Amino acid sequence: MTAPEAQSLRARPTPRRRSEWRAQTPVVAVIALGGALGACARYGLALAWPTPPGGFPWATFLTNVVGCAVIGVFMVLITDVWAAHRLVRPFFGTGVLGGFTTFSTYAVDIRKLVDGGRPGLGLAYLAATLCAALAAVWLASVAARRLLIGRKR
Repeated sequence: MTAPEAQSLRARPTPRRRSEWRAQTPVVAVIALGGALGACARYGLALAWPTPPGGFPWATFLTNVVGCAVIGVFMVLITDVWAAHRLVRPFFGTGVLGGFTTFSTYAVDIRKLVDGGRPGLGLAYLAATLCAALAAVWLASVAARRLLIGRKR
């Protein structure tokens, strides 16, 4: 390689690549915002419907079941019905619904029931939440697919 060729190679500016963090900043921001909104909604529901000591945690149960049903409908909407903006899924799916549903509180509720001398109720709550949440996401996605996509045909 001649000196002028080597100099021309060195003189070319290299394109700057965005850092991985900078590229992910909008995603992290919308997840955080959505998570705050979802968690506030869950907290409001828990305040409106408190669980008495040793009682069945209905607010957490319904939060998780309703959240799973909404996830089922949402996934049909953004995968089969319309092309969503790249930040819709992280904002609503991961953020809002991730902040709204609360499987960590579900685990704490089970522990409280067992430690409070209600192991049967704790086991029933464990099974009922799991079955109802799975059924809710499946039924909601099937219903949404039939209602929303069935009309298009």
